[in-house]
Parts: sequence; C-alpha cells; structure tokens
Amino acid sequence: MRVIPAAVHRILDFVTVLVFAVAPSVFNLTGTPALLSYALAVVHLVLTLLTRFSHSASGMVPLRVHGMIELLVGVALALLPFVLAWDGMARTFYVAMGVVILVVWALSNYATPGAHADA
Repeated sequence: MRVIPAAVHRILDFVTVLVFAVAPSVFNLTGTPALLSYALAVVHLVLTLLTRFSHSASGMVPLRVHGMIELLVGVALALLPFVLAWDGMARTFYVAMGVVILVVWALSNYATPGAHADA
C-alpha cells in the first residue's frame, strides 16, 4: 500500500539528509562509519535536489529512478555492517537506517502525478 505521496516523501528525504549529517556526533560514530554517514548526507541531498517530484517540478532524475536508488541503498545499508563486520552503534545505526529507508520505500508512491513514463 503506497500511502506516502511524493511531496511528503521529499520532506522525509530532507529529514534523512539531516539524520545522516548529525549521526556521527549524536551516535558517536568514528572512522569509516562517520565518513560514510557524511557522504550519504551529501549524496542523498544531491539526489533529492535533482529529483522531479511532480509533473510541474524541474529535476533531472525521474521519481521512479529515485525510488529504485532508494531501494538499492536501503538493502545495502542494512547489509553493510555485516559485510564489514561493524558492531555496536555503527551496526545498529546502519541497519536501522536501511530498514527505515526500505519501509519508506515500500510506503511511497513513486508515480509522478500527471506524468506519462518516468523510467
């Protein structure tokens, strides 16, 4: 059931950027987990700013492509701590963010209103 409209999803994307940006300080992440969190904040911000969230909005990235990227990122974040053998708060943070991104993905409507074919 896709109950999150594109406009709300856009706001949630900006919240996600903020979470990734402050996570190293709030959750005491250091080293690679901290650097990755800052990088993800920048990448997610750029993706959000470049996404066409409505038929009248400008943006180079179709909303459906944005959704596919988020699906891949959600899965990657949930698995990354196990692949890299992270433990403690780094593991908890990245698994939780992966799950949150996947839940938002599952609930979001990636069909741009009024558009013909985004992908």
